[in-house]
Parts: sequence; C-alpha cells; structure tokens
Amino acid sequence: MAIHSVSEVNRFIKGLLDAEGSLQRIMIRGELSNFKTYRSGHCYFTLKDASAALKCVMFRSRAQYLRFLPQDGQQVVASGSISVYERDGVYQLYVDSLAQEGQGALSEALRQLKARLAAEGLFDVSHKQALPPFPKRIGVITSLSGAVLRDIYHVGKRRDPSVQLALLPVQVQGQGAAEEIAAAIRYFNAKYPVDVLIVGRGGGSLEDLWAFNEECVVRAIFASRIPVISAVGHETDFTLADEVSDLRAATPSQAAELAIPDAAEVLQRVRSLRARLLQAARHDISLRREQLRHLMQRPLWQAPERLLEARVQQLDALSERLKRAVAARAEEKHQALASAIDQLALLDPVRVLHRGYAVVEKEGRPLSRVREAAPGDTLLLRLADGQIQAGVEKILGGAGHAKEERTNL
Repeated sequence: MAIHSVSEVNRFIKGLLDAEGSLQRIMIRGELSNFKTYRSGHCYFTLKDASAALKCVMFRSRAQYLRFLPQDGQQVVASGSISVYERDGVYQLYVDSLAQEGQGALSEALRQLKARLAAEGLFDVSHKQALPPFPKRIGVITSLSGAVLRDIYHVGKRRDPSVQLALLPVQVQGQGAAEEIAAAIRYFNAKYPVDVLIVGRGGGSLEDLWAFNEECVVRAIFASRIPVISAVGHETDFTLADEVSDLRAATPSQAAELAIPDAAEVLQRVRSLRARLLQAARHDISLRREQLRHLMQRPLWQAPERLLEARVQQLDALSERLKRAVAARAEEKHQALASAIDQLALLDPVRVLHRGYAVVEKEGRPLSRVREAAPGDTLLLRLADGQIQAGVEKILGGAGHAKEERTNL
C-alpha cells in the first residue's frame, strides 16, 4: 500500500471538490458569524445555522462590490464555490457575492431573466445605436425629486446652453414604476422625438433599482429608435437597463457629458483644425510654387517652340508618307480599272462582229442552236456595220455531214 503525504491527500480532495459541478455554483443561506475584514480587503467569516457551520472567504475583488455592511447575526445568502484550502486541510466556501436575506431570491430571478433575454439577443452589441454627434434635444426620464435631474441640467447647460432638455417625470421605484418608465420611452418614440434619451435615477439597493430590471423596461429600451443612455445608480450598480441600453453611464452627470458635446471644446477643436488646414494649405501652395519655379527654369520653358520643332518634323514626315501612300493607292486603282476596261473590251460583242462574225436573231431573240430555227423563218443578221434580213430555206446539220445554208438576201 502506497504512503501519501498530507499535501497529496489535500490536493486530491481539492481536485474532487473542484470537479463536482454542483459545488461550483452554489447558494447557501445562513447567519453571519465572526465576520472580519483585513487590511488587504479580503473578508473572512462563518456561515452557520442551528446545527452546522461553514468557513467562508470573500476576496477583495468581490468584496468591493458589497452593497451593505455585513455584521454578525445577519441572515444572508452567499453564492460561490466549495473547495479545499490545502494548507490547513479544511474546505470552505469561496464567496462571489453576498446578499442580505430576501435578496437571494431577487438575485436568482434577475439571473434567470438576464439569461433568457440574452438568449433572445437583446444585449448583443450589434443592436447598439451610435449617439448623434451634435444633439439638439435630449429627453430625460427620471423622477422630479432627487439630484438626477439637477445634475443633468447643470452639466448639460454648462457644456452647451443651446441644447434643449425635455423631462418626462416618472416613478423610479415601487409599484408601477417599471410600467411608467417603459411608457415614457414609448411616448418619446411615438409623440415627442428627441435626439437622445437619458433614463436614470440615483443609486440604491437591489430592491430600489428593481424597476430598471423589469422585462417591460428592457424591451422598451431595446425597441427604442432613439439612442438610449442608461444612468442608473452609481459606478458599482448594474441593471438590465444598463445591459440593453446603447450606452451606459456610471452617473447621471456622466450621462449628460456623454450625450452633449462640450461646445467650448468643439469650438476649440474647430479652430485648431482650421489652423492646421490653413498651415497645410500654405505649405502645399509653397511647395507647388517651388515646383513651378523649377519647371519654369528648364530650357523647354525658356524656348517652348522647341517642343513643337520635333512635332512639326514628324508631321512633315507623316504628310509625305501620306501623299506617297495616296498616290500609290491611286495608281494601283488606275491600273486595276484599265485592266478591267481591257477585259470588258474583249467581251464586247461589237468587236467580235468586226472579226467577221454575226449575231442571228429571231423575233428579237438571239439564236444559239440550229433547232431554234425552221424553214420559212425570217431571221435578222447583225453585222459590224449593219443588219441583214434573211429567210430560212433549209436546215442543214448532223455529225459527219457538210453544212450548207442558202439564204435569200
């Protein structure tokens, strides 16, 4: 039987616990005991009930997002994973989040709703709209009470006094708050178009911010044709409205800064760009003037007629070539025409008649065969210098026999 070290055993047990999926995402309800926060920011405590206790650790990276001050005796719900601390050989809960009793159910409901809406694509980056660079009118959906409206107003007027702010007051927490917020978003889209919408409120607990996690608000923001900036709570508070909005601001003041460009900065940038443009134009003009000066100093520009001399010579040469080509072509066509005339002359029947031949016609048609005439026919003989009318007495013909023709002239 093999002998193992303590480290090997603890590492083996840790591996078993880490491989157990049901222990990696677990929520545990219990009473806080021996809660301590060290200078490092890490928190150590125990969760207990009537019959058992469980050691817990919450590292600083997670503890900094706590929304309440944990105290011994509080009923809480912790979520995290079970593993072994190898040095001491004890298992403990590594806590990712800690909520007071009652918030655990809300957190689970929020997690399920977020997963369902994410599966539908409501949080996809591809659906995000860009903010207009120079908005003229900003819609604000928030409560009349509180500092949110005041912060947005002061920041907006400081950055650009010409921008109009249109407020539609709503409840931001409690019964019916979510429906009012969703209806306000739809109202701006249907009845009072603006360039940007800011939907916000101050910070608070999970219950205080719950209206901004309601499905009707998330879907209203997603369906908005107007870009929406979510300004809910403070930097550490996240809601589903933040997830679906086109842009998330940590505070209402930051929302106003994101929506409204600083007029003074824009003016300064325009001036800077104008100065750079003028400088670039002057530089370009100076460079081109220098290039022109160098070109004007070239011999070609001193005597531009030289540029034409070579072209004139080329034109003269081409003209001569054209004349020769035209003359040669004309001579070629003349000779072809003379040859054609000679050939036609050879075929001229009048010239044939001059050689002692005659054209015999009957009733205006030339005869080419003996059988086309008959005794008693009147024929017309065309000679070179006139015509003779004759009558046919007898047809002579046949192979091997002499032919004799008597005609009455």
